[in-house]
Amino acid sequence: MTASSPAKLLIVDDEAAQMKALCRTLEDNGYAPTGFTSAKAALTALREQKFELLLTDLKMPEMDGIALLRAALETDPDLVGIMMTGHGTIDTAVEAMKTGALDYILKPFKLSAILPVLARALTVRRLRLQNAELERRVRERTAELEAANRELEAFSYSISHDLRAPLRAIGGFARILDDDHALQLSAGALQKLQRIHENAEKMSLLIDGLLAFSRLTRAPLRKQAVAPDKIVRRVLEDLQAEQTGRNLQITVAPMPPCEADPLLLQQVFMNLLSNALKYTRHLDPARIKVGCQDNQRPRVYYVKDNGAGFDMQYADKLFGVFQRLHRTDEFEGTGVGLAIVQRIIHRHGGRIWAEAAPNKGAAFYFTLEGGQADA
Repeated sequence: MTASSPAKLLIVDDEAAQMKALCRTLEDNGYAPTGFTSAKAALTALREQKFELLLTDLKMPEMDGIALLRAALETDPDLVGIMMTGHGTIDTAVEAMKTGALDYILKPFKLSAILPVLARALTVRRLRLQNAELERRVRERTAELEAANRELEAFSYSISHDLRAPLRAIGGFARILDDDHALQLSAGALQKLQRIHENAEKMSLLIDGLLAFSRLTRAPLRKQAVAPDKIVRRVLEDLQAEQTGRNLQITVAPMPPCEADPLLLQQVFMNLLSNALKYTRHLDPARIKVGCQDNQRPRVYYVKDNGAGFDMQYADKLFGVFQRLHRTDEFEGTGVGLAIVQRIIHRHGGRIWAEAAPNKGAAFYFTLEGGQADA
């Protein structure tokens, strides 16, 4: 049925006069009824064309309304059934509803009673079809995601095995040349050999970063109550080597508990704080602040520093895999860390953004809810 076409009704009543009268009445009210006095003839018609609603008498000699409805639903599960019955068989009509009928109407018919029942039945049918379409799309989307995950696993395996093998060979032969033939090589050749070493190590780090990103995409999310400030302090303990010998002012404000995967949230703070320590290494003093804007909903967590910062016109590249806004001779890195952070935040249903200016520091903000979870 379209917005411009009338709803097609299949009407079955062994009393021909009542069936014809009902068909005429409903046709006058914008429906497209087709009537039968035989249940078997109605089933034959149902196999040959589509109907939205079935209105069937409950008591019929050839086949009662309940048996007809069951057979009709086997032919077309989207069909919505309505029982027509006399006052003395209301209890039976209610039983019929338990077997699949949506509603019943009483004889003798009153138009004011029939039309609301038909309208409700068509609404229910439309909602059922919409839900079925939505479920179909969800199944398709789930199948696509499962296939994508399988491809990603195969890709990760290829990276970890097929790409690492030639990389190990390059690094191994470079070491042999360095160990066994360094005295026979010119200064220029030794310099080129060192470049081979450095690029092999860089490629290895890129592979490690890509594998880490792949694992975070596939790992199950295990949310629980966590204390973010405790996680931050644990991360700072792990990053103690990066803090040694520096004039650092690190402030960790109290943060309320939240629901998150503790290992993944630790990875978020590890990457953000590693970046803050890296991009403030030339400053004296270097200042890093971690906290939560608890007066907002959802809560906004932040990591701020007074370091190198970046130009906001390139902010759209910030969270891309292998995207970097600084030269490697200034600050080392693979460009995977912030992509991992963004993926974790999105899987928690949150969002992440940054504010910065060149040589004026950077601030990273993120939420852990309020977005599309586990995409």
